Amino acid sequence: MAESTLKKEKKTTKTVKAKIKKEEPISKLRIRVMAYEYKILDLSVKQIIDTALRYDAKIVGPVPLPTEIKKYTVNRSPFVYKNAREQFEMRVHRRVIDIINPSPKIMDSLTNLSLPSGVNIDVKII
Repeated sequence: MAESTLKKEKKTTKTVKAKIKKEEPISKLRIRVMAYEYKILDLSVKQIIDTALRYDAKIVGPVPLPTEIKKYTVNRSPFVYKNAREQFEMRVHRRVIDIINPSPKIMDSLTNLSLPSGVNIDVKII
């Protein structure tokens, strides 16, 4: 008998926890940061995380995304000599940061944040 009551208590606590989780609306602030140089990118990501942690935010990331490599092949000479070529490449480094349940203070501090040039930021609310 004691075992059956314990099982019932466990089941009821699980359903209560599930109901509590469903009632809370979870909003995420997804920040995608892109740059050509990874050192500048990492510094700006650290700056974003520091400002979010200052206001006690829950952060997921930074998650590094695959580096996009664009290669361009060009003839070295202007007219002939097709065998003499040069290759150039552009690398785009990306990181993703998720801030769970952001407060208005966090949003204001992130909009007023000054980041170095060459860093592109996309912000979405999910």
